[in-house]
Amino acid sequence: MTRVVLVHGIAQQVKGPQSLLDHWYPALRDGLTLADRPVVPAEEVSMAFYGDLFRPKGHRSVGEPDLDASDVEVGLEEDLLLQWWESAAAVESQVTGPDAPVRLRTSRRVQRALDALSHSSFFAAPAERMMISSARQVRRYFTEPDIRAAVGERLVRAVTDDTEVIVAHSLGSVVAYETLCAHPEWRDLTLVTLGSPLAVRGTVFDRLVPPPRDGLARWPAPVKAWTNIADRGDVVALVKELASAFGKRVDDVAVHNGAKAHDVHPYLTALETGEAIGKALAGPGGD
Repeated sequence: MTRVVLVHGIAQQVKGPQSLLDHWYPALRDGLTLADRPVVPAEEVSMAFYGDLFRPKGHRSVGEPDLDASDVEVGLEEDLLLQWWESAAAVESQVTGPDAPVRLRTSRRVQRALDALSHSSFFAAPAERMMISSARQVRRYFTEPDIRAAVGERLVRAVTDDTEVIVAHSLGSVVAYETLCAHPEWRDLTLVTLGSPLAVRGTVFDRLVPPPRDGLARWPAPVKAWTNIADRGDVVALVKELASAFGKRVDDVAVHNGAKAHDVHPYLTALETGEAIGKALAGPGGD
């Protein structure tokens, strides 16, 4: 019986459904406990895993494919990196912004963005090639129909008649939204989005299926309640509130995740996340 389905974001390609679930589940339990809500048993939680769809085939280099600024494609990949750069510079003093004096050996915008993001609390750990790889995964999702369909199918397989809550992080919130819209026959589900980029214009919002109309996205028919949770320092969730773009029924909630603002673990351990999930699992009335 699967009551809660989790949907991950980018950069999970070398993991697997069970290992990722084992990584997330303790944080999910903590959030429910802090919210004074009953803990959902592990056997009632599943991971809609799609990371392997982005796993590169064998190559001669060690680690991630050897990508640098010259490999960044003009268009969505470049736009994402520049958007992350501007967002990080706006909330992190250690990240120089696009308007700062150029002191690097190259003035190329992409290389400047990568160098600046290396000082971000979120992007500091991943190497330059990982940042590019992450942007590439988003680009591939939106521009390769076969990938997009295969990713959505993974969520379809995970949802059962017993599913009550879908908890989606980062790009996973896009997957969850589009899949829910594509399945109006599903009913009475609660959606909890964490660090979602859904309302980011240009790179995400305007590429959604179904396409928004007059600046407003369609409400996913199966969703009876939607809580969107974001940290103000989350550079991926550039637009923190979704209600203006997806309807006033979205309950936008702010949390504080510390230095790792976009990391899924502080999102899951937040009392506010536990409350949203626990309320949905409590059934009618949520009390």
